[in-house]
Amino acid sequence: MTVILAVDAAWTINEPSGVALVAKKDGVWRALCVAPSYDAFVSCSGYTAIDWEAGNFLGSMPDFHLLLAAARTMSSTVVDLIVVDMPLSTVPIAGRRVADNSISLSFGAFGCATHSPTSERPGRLSADVVRQLHNPGFPLATLADNCGTLRRVIETYPHPALLKLLRCDYRVPYKVSKSRRYWPNMDIRARIKMLLAEFTRIYQALSKTFGDSGLDLPCASKVQTLAALKRYEDALDALVCAWVGVMYVEERARPYGDSRAAIWVPI
Repeated sequence: MTVILAVDAAWTINEPSGVALVAKKDGVWRALCVAPSYDAFVSCSGYTAIDWEAGNFLGSMPDFHLLLAAARTMSSTVVDLIVVDMPLSTVPIAGRRVADNSISLSFGAFGCATHSPTSERPGRLSADVVRQLHNPGFPLATLADNCGTLRRVIETYPHPALLKLLRCDYRVPYKVSKSRRYWPNMDIRARIKMLLAEFTRIYQALSKTFGDSGLDLPCASKVQTLAALKRYEDALDALVCAWVGVMYVEERARPYGDSRAAIWVPI
């Protein structure tokens, strides 16, 4: 069995982070758990089902000791690879990295340039993640690492990955916070429908690799606010990260960056 833990990590502790756990057994990849927050993921290891219509899912400091323990409980074995959607580096992050510039140069024309990290966001939080993962034996994979090397943590960025997954030629419009920018002439009800259509398209593409991941997207008529969709966006981002992990394991990804940091994107 090959096990991948994937995290769509928020850049602050105030926002929740999506988490996905996938495993390959007998040649077939399956999603073992998809959750909208660290706490929800850990609770799943105690057989507590996620109530996707619950109130707010809270943000918190990532505790990879707990996450790895929960992943081991659910998979009955150790994690082989960790995938994180957050700027990571072997040295303190003070601004844009070679990895960020390389992605922007390669994918900016397709609307997939990276955000600019700073020493504050996610600076210290990012450094803590790298430090936490190094102790249990998950060093950061950079340009110096061969694709497919296990017992690594790899950084990815969902936007260019989605170009590959969906075979499209421009950034996928699925971010809740940017819905007005995507569809400026539509009201909230129409934008909710458009977002859910994009969510469904992404989920169906991921299902070709993972089967049914247990993520039940809501009907548009039951969604009262745009904010209520953010949990599904985070969960889908975590599954996209897991898919990048699959491509990495199968040696079908390439790094953009240098020996300090690299963003892995499927070929």
